[in-house]
Amino acid sequence: MIVNKISKVTVYVKNQEEAKDFWLNKVGFVLKLEQPMGPDFSWIEVGPSEDEFTSLVLYAREAMEQQDPSKIAHPSILFSTTDIESAYEKLKQNGVEVGEMLRMPFGTMFSFKDQDGNDYLLREDK
Repeated sequence: MIVNKISKVTVYVKNQEEAKDFWLNKVGFVLKLEQPMGPDFSWIEVGPSEDEFTSLVLYAREAMEQQDPSKIAHPSILFSTTDIESAYEKLKQNGVEVGEMLRMPFGTMFSFKDQDGNDYLLREDK
């Protein structure tokens, strides 16, 4: 199996602190992860509970506008896998356009495109 879960949905927000306050204090979500992402932004994940695997990533709209402005038009979906290397090779063999493998402190991932050119991420979480 290439994908075993939907892991994260990225929501592009104007102000990460305001978004975090909204999800934690108005919706009742819990903070699952927060860590610096460069000098100006953070990686913030919130979810309905500690036990729920799927989470929202509250990603700074400004940061994504600097990286790739076309992506802020819709949320990004991050899928999860237990074997990133095998999944990468299988998608390539299946003729799927895949991006470069990215090895980050919070997980290894790569992007891939569907038949319409929409981007997705597949990540093996640590």
